[in-house]
Amino acid sequence: MTFLSVLLQAPAGSPNSMVWNIVLWVGIFVVFYFFMIRPQQKKQKDQKGFIENLKKGDDVVTIGGLHGKVYSVEGTTVTLEVDRGLKLTFEKTAISREASAKTAS
Repeated sequence: MTFLSVLLQAPAGSPNSMVWNIVLWVGIFVVFYFFMIRPQQKKQKDQKGFIENLKKGDDVVTIGGLHGKVYSVEGTTVTLEVDRGLKLTFEKTAISREASAKTAS
């Protein structure tokens, strides 16, 4: 008999059953971390880097869906030129993505 088959056949209250349950929960947490938490942290890090590196001339989209070209960046605000002569000021955090970036379908 293999060790795994002994663990699977262990009675409910035995120490082997408890060890198996702990291993199962640790495995679930590891899978959850690598498929849910880690990608979200990477996405947040990439977004923060994008916002910090905004410069004049970048084509961007705001979280509201407004497309424009960065006219100026001052502190925590960004001025977008959305049409000739029409400039709007936004917080940097309102910039969602680069306009030319491909979106996931």
